[in-house]
Amino acid sequence: MLIGEVARRSRVSARMLRHYESLGLLRPSGRTGSGYREYSGEDIRRIFHIESLRSLGLSLREIGRALDDPGFTPSALVDDLIRQTRERIAAETELLTRLRRIDATEPAGWEDVLQAVAFLQALGSKSAAARQRAALSSVDEVPVPVEALVEAVLRETEPNVAGALRWALARSGDGGTALLADGLGSPVAAVRERAVRSLAEIPGDEATARLRDALADPDAAVRGHAALALGTRGVPDAVPALIDMIVAGRNDTDAADALSMLASDIAMVDQIATGLVDRLAHDTTEAPARVRLTQALADIPGSTASRALVELSHDGERGVALTATYLLRLRDAR
Repeated sequence: MLIGEVARRSRVSARMLRHYESLGLLRPSGRTGSGYREYSGEDIRRIFHIESLRSLGLSLREIGRALDDPGFTPSALVDDLIRQTRERIAAETELLTRLRRIDATEPAGWEDVLQAVAFLQALGSKSAAARQRAALSSVDEVPVPVEALVEAVLRETEPNVAGALRWALARSGDGGTALLADGLGSPVAAVRERAVRSLAEIPGDEATARLRDALADPDAAVRGHAALALGTRGVPDAVPALIDMIVAGRNDTDAADALSMLASDIAMVDQIATGLVDRLAHDTTEAPARVRLTQALADIPGSTASRALVELSHDGERGVALTATYLLRLRDAR
């Protein structure tokens, strides 16, 4: 079979067939009387083998080894191809993500594109100072890729940079709320905590709803940050979690302040006071926690809190009794 017919049947161009021959990959079995290449059935099968291996991403040199070395074993080469393919896919995925984020900023010209590229590079810098500068300059200087900000704030461990990122995210619009909600589903508690702390700085009903969801989180720190944020928003659902924080001695001063803010709503005063009193009466509540709970009653108005303090002033635990007595004097002096 002559080269033209082989090219037609194999769909490999005559030029490529000659290239294979020049590399020693393919050797036509014979020549016609006129000197034209003549390919046998075995030659045709080899061409199909070459093309099959090319489809797997093998180089022509690797194909030659695979076909001509009797001791060649494909497993190591295939494993290497799998690794290379995964690396290539990861690189292409990263590029696609970067392009999509730049496109989301709706650049008006190349200057906008270059600014967005510089911002994304700074956001991914190993330098905490560079990441912080990027976050602080983002709102005024560059159209912000919100998805990139969310990704950055969920992975950031340096407190100052994290604060700058939360500030930038809160001022970038409401597009980050749904993305942060995805962070609440992370299996890593630290990521969920970062998501909650970011949601706490975003106003609006959607962010509040996500924070309510976080009250059921299995991690105490996540629940605590959600409760503190909801307390400042006047959400009654936060009361049990805030009381738990006081009992545990975890950000208990902030939790007591949040309860005080909630108690500015007269409709919530009895609920808060009753919750504190119930925990004081609980058999498993230890003495230091009872003192903290007593202290939390200080800024809760109303008769329920006052009656509780009177009773606690006679408590068998000296620290509780002294604290309650002192607080009663303060209340009388008002």
